[in-house]
Formats: sequence, structure tokens, C-alpha cells
Amino acid sequence: MITLKFDIFGRFVIEIRRESGGWEAFYLGDGKRRAVRDLVIPPEVESDELLVYLDDFYHELARPDEQVREIKDH
Repeated sequence: MITLKFDIFGRFVIEIRRESGGWEAFYLGDGKRRAVRDLVIPPEVESDELLVYLDDFYHELARPDEQVREIKDH
């Protein structure tokens, strides 16, 4: 299973997991995880394409000089 986290323009964090050939997305915060219902990621999107996909999907939330960024867990 692949699990990645992304900061969406400094507004919220989502976790995206590849499971059973498809993608699942969750909002993270306050020690809880909630499913992201309005985000559908096609199964053919590769993990290295997610950053651009998310930027395209959430672009209306962006302010100048903001970007979607991957959060690397150490």
C-alpha cells in the first residue's frame, strides 16, 4: 500500500492511499481522519502525478504564491 500526505495550499492536509488498485483520500486533523467525498482520483493516475492532479483539482482555493506540497514523514 502506498500512503502519501499533501498540504493543500496551507488550508488542510489530506492523506491519499493506494489500495486494491484505486485511490482513497482522507482529511487529516485533530487526531482524526475523514473521507474526502468530493475528490475522485482515477486509478490510472500514478503516485508521482498526484501533486499536479491535486493542484488542478483544488486550484480555486489557491492564493498567490501558494502551492500544493507533499508532506514527507521522516
